Amino acid sequence: MSAGKQVIVIGLGIIGASIAWHLTKAGAQVTVVADSEAGGVATPNSFAWINASWGNPEPYFRLRSRAMAEWSRLARDLPGLPLNWCGGLCWDLSAADMETYAAEHSAWGYGIERVDRASAARIEPNLAEPPDFALHVAEEGVAEPVAATKALLADAEQRGARIRSSTVMALIQTNGRITGVGTSHGLIAADEVVIAAGVGSPDIAATAGINLPIETPPGLIVHSRPYKKLLNGLVLAERLHMRQTAEGRIIAGSDFGGADPGMDAKATASALFAATKAMLRDSDGLELDFHTVGYRPTPIDGFPIIGRAEGMDGVYIAVMHSGITLAPVVGLFATREILGGERDPLLAPYGLSRFAQ
Repeated sequence: MSAGKQVIVIGLGIIGASIAWHLTKAGAQVTVVADSEAGGVATPNSFAWINASWGNPEPYFRLRSRAMAEWSRLARDLPGLPLNWCGGLCWDLSAADMETYAAEHSAWGYGIERVDRASAARIEPNLAEPPDFALHVAEEGVAEPVAATKALLADAEQRGARIRSSTVMALIQTNGRITGVGTSHGLIAADEVVIAAGVGSPDIAATAGINLPIETPPGLIVHSRPYKKLLNGLVLAERLHMRQTAEGRIIAGSDFGGADPGMDAKATASALFAATKAMLRDSDGLELDFHTVGYRPTPIDGFPIIGRAEGMDGVYIAVMHSGITLAPVVGLFATREILGGERDPLLAPYGLSRFAQ
């Protein structure tokens, strides 16, 4: 690989942090530039579910499965990473759809177990009404998103990466190649620029004439005050997904992407929290602390954009929903491609060029 290559990573979310960490570990000279706190915009508002679950074609399942394995590798490389393979209990589909999902994903190698009401109650004993039929995937998990991002950035800094708090104004072009970024604090030169700025990515890319077809749907998640342990893992019920964080907060949304905040986000949060309490035994003392509304950087076809922009050398793009699941594999694969020119076959469907067709 090209050790010593100068790379700018734009973005302090978990994708930018992972890419910066992997690049630095591989010997690149990395500068991370962003005008946000560690975690960026989407990462702090994430449900943080690590999975290769339902609703995706097999190629995307394979990428997500590899990402789950890379989370385990990353945890070995970075001890103390806040990662918990707590398992997920799902009944957020019709019985027929759950059977289809279980049969398909089991054939692909996903560890799905069909469970009855008694088994569901053993897995999550504090559910007020356990489902009669559910699916349990013991290998699913969560990473506390902001803490994981901070851990990656802190270790990258110890390895020599620089983190600059600055607003990126434009990508700098020289003879058809991106050679750096113009920021609110001046120009920074580089051999390659990585755009991993989440919802801010399209505006940055547009300064070099690159179109990123991305939507930014809002998602509301409620956060309780820290409370005694009520949940062992992820609960994916009809119209309500919830988990308990490492510090004891119950977080919930109408699905893992968050609820539609509607016209009155506070009222939506209140109703959602009431539904959350109603699903749990021994929750009388559970109190709503706050709600967040996050904006997910979601390419219009639902799949990630990962790779170089055709016709413009020196710029690499990494923008996606499911950033928590994909972070370690994107960091690894992007580093190999940026420093060694090696594009992993699992990334083949996810280049920006697919939108030009």
